[in-house]
Amino acid sequence: MAGNEGERVRRRLGTAERREQLLLVGARLFSESPYDDVRIERVAGIAGVSRGLLYHYFPTKRDFFAAVVERESDRMLRMTAAVPGVPVREQLTAGLDAYLEYVAAHAHGYRAFHRADAAGDETVRRVYRQALAAQERQILAALAADPEFGTDAALAPGVTLAVRGWLAFTTAVCLEWLRGPDLTRQQVRDLCARALLGVLAA
Repeated sequence: MAGNEGERVRRRLGTAERREQLLLVGARLFSESPYDDVRIERVAGIAGVSRGLLYHYFPTKRDFFAAVVERESDRMLRMTAAVPGVPVREQLTAGLDAYLEYVAAHAHGYRAFHRADAAGDETVRRVYRQALAAQERQILAALAADPEFGTDAALAPGVTLAVRGWLAFTTAVCLEWLRGPDLTRQQVRDLCARALLGVLAA
């Protein structure tokens, strides 16, 4: 029946296309259900491939989920990359706009990424924590390069902790916003921007 989630994909996909298709399906399923509840058979059925082909790309379920998390992390890092020589204050609004655009356009992937820490598998949790650490380093590097904040301030333990807390705050705000957008994107952006500047000024 047309539209059935188990319908086979007729067109033969290349390796990169097939991998991307599987990761998209995985992002949706992992965003909707806990790690332990997602069945590889269902992923294969929705993608229209055999379970064996899925395991050809990802040897285990853990590898599959880790790849979903890594993909989403890479996308977020690229979209929010700092621009050398531009003050942090000037970049913050544009960076949050790009981040929130990503969150809205890739809600399944964003939710799946942030479900990783609740996964029962320590390897998956490690991938998630490494991704968060990369975001933290990216922000601290931008602060260190900005004369307003300076290298010493950006590397101070208090600033590191503040940035880590801000990332958790921003994640919580975005996940709540996706559940029911009572605030506009601009309001969410301004809320998150004020929060970061506030903790840095403290």
